[in-house]
Amino acid sequence: MPTKTFSSLAISNLDDFIYGVSPKPVTLKNGLVIGGGIVYPELNFTLPEMSISAETMAEVREQYSQMINGACTRAAELYARGLVVEFELLPDQTLVPEWGADVVLILREALDELQAKHDIPTALRVTPNDIREFSRPPVMRSGEYVMNMFRSFELCAQAGADFLSIESTGGKEVHDDAILNGDLPRAVFALGVLGGRDMAYLWQRITEIGGQYGAQPAGDSACGFGNTAMVLAEQHYIPRVWAAVIRVLSVARSLVAFEEGAIGPNKDCAYEGPYIKAITGCPISLEGAEAAVAHLSPVGNIARAVADLWSNESVNNVKLLGGMAPTISLEQLVYATRLMNTAAQKGKESARMLRDWYVESDAAFDPQAYVLRPDVVLKLAAEIIQEPTPYLRTRRAALCTLDMLRNAAAAGQVQTTKLESRWLDRLAKQADTLPIDEEELVASIGPELDESKVLLREYNL
Repeated sequence: MPTKTFSSLAISNLDDFIYGVSPKPVTLKNGLVIGGGIVYPELNFTLPEMSISAETMAEVREQYSQMINGACTRAAELYARGLVVEFELLPDQTLVPEWGADVVLILREALDELQAKHDIPTALRVTPNDIREFSRPPVMRSGEYVMNMFRSFELCAQAGADFLSIESTGGKEVHDDAILNGDLPRAVFALGVLGGRDMAYLWQRITEIGGQYGAQPAGDSACGFGNTAMVLAEQHYIPRVWAAVIRVLSVARSLVAFEEGAIGPNKDCAYEGPYIKAITGCPISLEGAEAAVAHLSPVGNIARAVADLWSNESVNNVKLLGGMAPTISLEQLVYATRLMNTAAQKGKESARMLRDWYVESDAAFDPQAYVLRPDVVLKLAAEIIQEPTPYLRTRRAALCTLDMLRNAAAAGQVQTTKLESRWLDRLAKQADTLPIDEEELVASIGPELDESKVLLREYNL
């Protein structure tokens, strides 16, 4: 049984739904408070194009040392009020858990030195890679890949991680085809049935590891689902309205992490984060305009509206005119959060005004931005949380999101093409076929699945 259940919103008043402030802030021993009134930058960086092996580990360690020291130096020069760094392990660094832990030690030392010398509070999020996809079909609960993944969590926590996260992929082996085929029932099956079960399994263990080694379980990301759809929509492979619906469909599976003990800050690439914050009251990290170094998006400003950490996604350690790319990203994040915090210091009305400008600048141009409007988030989150299970919540998300998008398009509140309007009608017809009984959906979809791609027994089905 989950450690907690959510049946009502932690934030129900739009005036209280704002960046930098969460009902359940996260406090670290060093005094850093996330969600307590200040938005901090969360810098994410990665290696340039290079191989990772035993022979190159000295160079790998040197690369990370350069990145973190450059970022810390610039943070001090810009008088940053705090700094969070995320280390997303590359697959090889999770396959060999000791390699990832070595990098954590390097980052931890530099961050501790920054705080000691400049009184800038710091935190380190560590995100092992979901390497279970390396087996085909994915074996989700046993074997070498699962063992190494959890071992990576353990070693990274021991080495000094403050927060533990993952971009888990349970159900992705079904969802990828569902995206491209515009198959709503299979998307709901992948996220609400397979994803929900996998999240419970993963986050029970991640929470245990965090408690054992003193790292906080922070939250997951439906990046492999919602962000895959967003990138495909940006490249005109799928309709934007379909990507918007998938974004809200991902809420229920990501919520499971918090039912199993996660406390935030939720992960930056989890654009479902505003829903998680509204439901749980836990702080969230988000990304937007500064994440263009990793991917393009239609939500560059609106994603700031309720963020507690502001991230750049991930940037390679390459030389640009202004300096090394991670240092440049750090500067961009510091300036972005400085404006948000300055407005907040002027009072709640100023903060709400800036929030609303962020929202207004994006919301009407893309349905993916529209579903991140704080008022829309509160309405849809209130609907989702009326249901008791991940499947029923995902089903309710489909029905309510499509209804809201159709009404918004008809009222001219969001731009949609004639083709996208037809897609809304098509998806709505599919949503109407979703049964209330989860087992009925499993019985209808399960036998049709290719066992060379997905093993239902790995989800206890």
